Amino acid sequence: MFSTEFLDIPPLHSASGTITLPGSKSISNRVLLLSALCQGTTVVHDLLDSDDTQVMLAALRQLGCGVEMAGTTVTITGLGGRAWPREAIEFFMGNAGTAMRPLTAALAVQGGDFTLKGVPRMHERPIGDLVDALRLLGCQIDYLGNDGYPPLRVLTPHLQLDKPIQVRGDVSSQFLTALLMSLPLAAQKDIVIEVVGELISKPYIEITLNLLSRYGIDVKRDGWQSFTIPAGSHYKSPGEIHVEA
Repeated sequence: MFSTEFLDIPPLHSASGTITLPGSKSISNRVLLLSALCQGTTVVHDLLDSDDTQVMLAALRQLGCGVEMAGTTVTITGLGGRAWPREAIEFFMGNAGTAMRPLTAALAVQGGDFTLKGVPRMHERPIGDLVDALRLLGCQIDYLGNDGYPPLRVLTPHLQLDKPIQVRGDVSSQFLTALLMSLPLAAQKDIVIEVVGELISKPYIEITLNLLSRYGIDVKRDGWQSFTIPAGSHYKSPGEIHVEA
């Protein structure tokens, strides 16, 4: 079929070029929610375009956040200093765990009438340890299907901040991240989170703590066993922030 029976290809000695790595999914959704909890606007550069971030952006729009997109840059006008919606809102969270867990915690601490649903696979992903911790805080969360799993209904809390909140260390790091990101909303006094057992996925918690610092929340920690959110903590926009690749 071909006149040439074989072709010798010499070894490649070098290659060069430039690529742009996409933004981290874990950082992208953390930054979106933190920006939404601030007063004023935050410009987020290099945001990842993914199903998880699209789910979070849609939820923030439902809550009344301003969202302006320009390529991989998004400007978020936050809810800080403004009243949260009091009408019932239903959120469709797809299969986005990085959106479902922290948003549930923020809504539960803030209070309202919110329903969070997803695709069937989301309804098989456990969330009971996070719900248990939030209920100990006084949050009102009901299961609409199987206990320990979405879908959920979140109502107005009766917060009790006088005791440490315990969360298992051997479950998803997203549970601890969700608590760390939501509890500054209720920090009239010091709030202590205690980790029961060995904390897994420490790098993800390190990401969360570093981002919280960028947004004005200085969490005090005793190793990886306890975390204290100081009384009077409130979110401050960094103005601009870049999502790491």
